[in-house]
Amino acid sequence: MVISIVIQVLLGVGFIMFGYQKFVSPDMKEGFKYFGYGDSFRIFTGAFEIIGAIFLLVGIWMGNLALIGAIMLVLAMVGAVFTHIKIKDTVKNMMMPIVLLLLSLIVVVMNVSA
Repeated sequence: MVISIVIQVLLGVGFIMFGYQKFVSPDMKEGFKYFGYGDSFRIFTGAFEIIGAIFLLVGIWMGNLALIGAIMLVLAMVGAVFTHIKIKDTVKNMMMPIVLLLLSLIVVVMNVSA
């Protein structure tokens, strides 16, 4: 249980920052254009990540929300990995979304079995 809480805090804080960057970072705006996605998808993705992160953090006290938030982040990271595959990116550039996907999956498993 403590491991899940630590991962939830790390992912929650991280994804609030990652999601926020999708709203304000010129690099993120250019990145989404490079990936072939429009501004509306960038904004949706940022909001989706922030909501998932908030669910993870609130889920420390309300377990069902942790599960929902973790599933949301799994979906976001599956999308990120497929995007990197789509543009034929290097495995090195895929490592961050892969690690975040695995950590989110750990939270899912720990909250499904709880």
